[in-house]
Amino acid sequence: MTAFLSLDGVRRSFGDVTALDGVSLDVAEGEFFALLGPSGCGKTTLLRILAGFETPDSGTVTLAGEDLTRVPAHQRPVNLMFQSYALFPHLSVEKNIAYGLHREGLPKAEITQRVGEVLERVGLAPAAKRRPHQLSGGQRQRVALARAIVKRPRLLLLDEPLSALDRKVRAEMQLWLKQLQHEVGITFVVVTHDQEEAMSMADRIAVLHQGAVEQVDSPVALYGAPRTWFVADFIGGNNFFSGTATEAGLSSEALGQLPGTTSDQSAVSVGEPAVLAVRPEQITLNDGDSVLSGTVLDVSFYGGTSRIAVEVPGHGTPVLVHRHGAPVVVPQQAVDLSWGTADAVLVPPSSATAASAAA
Repeated sequence: MTAFLSLDGVRRSFGDVTALDGVSLDVAEGEFFALLGPSGCGKTTLLRILAGFETPDSGTVTLAGEDLTRVPAHQRPVNLMFQSYALFPHLSVEKNIAYGLHREGLPKAEITQRVGEVLERVGLAPAAKRRPHQLSGGQRQRVALARAIVKRPRLLLLDEPLSALDRKVRAEMQLWLKQLQHEVGITFVVVTHDQEEAMSMADRIAVLHQGAVEQVDSPVALYGAPRTWFVADFIGGNNFFSGTATEAGLSSEALGQLPGTTSDQSAVSVGEPAVLAVRPEQITLNDGDSVLSGTVLDVSFYGGTSRIAVEVPGHGTPVLVHRHGAPVVVPQQAVDLSWGTADAVLVPPSSATAASAAA
């Protein structure tokens, strides 16, 4: 991959707090890239450094081969869409979109043409004369995006772009935003704490934790082949089992041999302490090939998916099982649990493992 945007060893501290600890990332041109992590992981600081609102203590930021590290925000070919949208309430939709072009001193005819084109692209041409308070949340977000892309930046930064929308509108806007990005061809970097948002839109995701990059991968690889305990725990749901790595998976003193494998770049070696992560949907019930046995504690039905909690002797937390369709078991029923070797992944243990998983 040829890097369009590159960060190399970026560090930023605020007093005794290290917000970014040597972050290095490469983003391809035209890519939809997500920075994902919990609050306080450093993703917003990283976004502000890309926008030029913060200067790193060390490290470099380059865009298309140009060093932007010390370039002021207003001189960068970069636009930032704020989480609050930051629309001018006294201006119409078209005047909000045109504001930046007027500031650049572009000819009136060109401004009219570009604003008209972007209004059509985002589906807001009929609302061009309206004020922001006359629009829905999804429409206001489209205005903010239109204002950002009308200046034709080489890089568009989005700070929690969908957080202010309700669940139904958010799902619709996820699809629309990805389609828009492909149409305009601008490189998007989005910051979010919402893994569903990142997984549904991004080509690749960087998972950040305590100012460092845990893993950069496609959504499918992050979900199916996490390389660290944090990624396995943060992305989706998982069942964790602690023990010692073996050729065939994991050896647990309390549970015996559990099938599993390592991801291509996992730092787990045979004979070392490890944690086995098994997704709830990878576990099957009563298929005749038992790995573990237990008793059903609880069954919940979520309109298409059944969620089953199973108590397994020797394991400190219930094992969660997801299956499509209505429940086929009831509380207090004895069940066998099984999964294939390729359905579980070994990751190195962490200091949080003891609190989140018990062998």
